[in-house]
Amino acid sequence: MITYKRTTTALAISAVSLLALSACGKAETGGGGGSADSVTITVPSWVGAEANAEVAKYLLENELDVKNVKTQQMTETVAFDALNTGKADAILEDWGGVPKKVTQYVDKKKTVVRGGDLGVTGHIGWFVPKYFAEEHPDVLDWKNLDKYADQLKTSETGDKGQILEGDPSYTTYDDAIIKNLGLNFKTHYVGSEAGQITEIAKNVKAKKPFLTYWWEPQWMNEEWGLKEVKLPPYKEGCQDDEKAVKCGYPDTPLQKYLNADFAKDGGKAAEFLKNFKWTNEQQNEVAVMIAKDKMKPEDAAEKWVKANKSTWEKWIPKD
Repeated sequence: MITYKRTTTALAISAVSLLALSACGKAETGGGGGSADSVTITVPSWVGAEANAEVAKYLLENELDVKNVKTQQMTETVAFDALNTGKADAILEDWGGVPKKVTQYVDKKKTVVRGGDLGVTGHIGWFVPKYFAEEHPDVLDWKNLDKYADQLKTSETGDKGQILEGDPSYTTYDDAIIKNLGLNFKTHYVGSEAGQITEIAKNVKAKKPFLTYWWEPQWMNEEWGLKEVKLPPYKEGCQDDEKAVKCGYPDTPLQKYLNADFAKDGGKAAEFLKNFKWTNEQQNEVAVMIAKDKMKPEDAAEKWVKANKSTWEKWIPKD
């Protein structure tokens, strides 16, 4: 099944990640066997995924006595390559963005195995602010977007309405959707999730209309009061030809993957990561502490763990 892909595939980022991987061998990462003394968790470049990794790291170190837990930022493509070679042990949040890697490593080579649901459901879409939707309720149907192109245009998009985008290395179908639905809009990338958050926050503060590519779960959604524009409904196969896409994005149950040797021989550490499962709301609790409250990620993880024992104690393997 081809699902919404939220993955970083930019060559520059991949090159940096590959260099980082080549700099650390199996002895450093605990790859291959994934011993209980060493675990490496891959982390994509958004704060929700960082929340997963930091909570897992804290519990591995403090409840399971794993001596060396590393979190390493890398793209989804590079993360699967790292699991294949044993230079990383776990992916905790996969959005289904590299199905060919899953086929290659999980289904064919069997060097990577599925680790189960994360428990978080991801969704991508186009959003406008609540105040604009209340003034113009019909903007929430894509068929009416062109009526508002003049109000949504910017200096970057000329006479076309703007769809604000973040990191250009995230794989989206927005350009194809615009073209295939015949919309008078153009995408504009600000470079990162952080840059997109800054731009949205500025627009919200000024009560300025905007249309943005955005996703759930995301810690700012409730505070901003964003409303989703209804695109043509997602149907199985409607995104198979990336150039012909003219449907919206699906709800995506986010998945975990483990290096196969680690899954087999990683003992309680591997079992714990298979058990790790929480909700959109719980992930956002930690993300808010990291991104909004500016806490150190490890401190945010510790605070959440101390307040939520009834949740995480179920993840800890029994003796």
